[in-house]
Amino acid sequence: MKKNLLGAIVGGLILFVWQALSHMAFNLHEPNQKYSAGQDSVLAAIKTHIKEPGGYILPRMQDELSMEQMESFTKSIQGKSWAMVRYYQAYEIDMTSNMVRGLAVNILLAFLLIWIINRLKAPSKQTILSLSLVVGFIAFSNISYTEHIWYPVFDLRAQLIDAFVGWGLTGLWLGYWIKRS
Repeated sequence: MKKNLLGAIVGGLILFVWQALSHMAFNLHEPNQKYSAGQDSVLAAIKTHIKEPGGYILPRMQDELSMEQMESFTKSIQGKSWAMVRYYQAYEIDMTSNMVRGLAVNILLAFLLIWIINRLKAPSKQTILSLSLVVGFIAFSNISYTEHIWYPVFDLRAQLIDAFVGWGLTGLWLGYWIKRS
């Protein structure tokens, strides 16, 4: 159990460090969090018109419209600008708490991967690496790519890189750690 726990802690740290490098050092996710020179005006307009925290799609039809009204609305917005807004009434981000939770989740995910690996009869280093990459691809496909299908994200390539590099490095580590005598 100690070996699995230590493997998960280091695997979780590898995922965490890669995510930090991806976002901060390499700035791969910049296309999804761009700066706008007019941000103060945009925020003031949003605050005037949106009163509750939440996710908003603009434009969006009102609830409980008839089928004809829905079709008419859908036709009227074709080819026009649209936006997705995540609105918060106050900027209250605790980076320490967020980083601790992120690291804890990464350690748990690495532990779950070790649990799966331990169910295999005699996994080789290559099998462990391959399995880790498959886990990364599943996570990417189920969350990031599926979201992109419906609501295009601007950092899809960065999320794919994160899945393969983060889980690939974790798989290399676990292949070494689990296979050592």
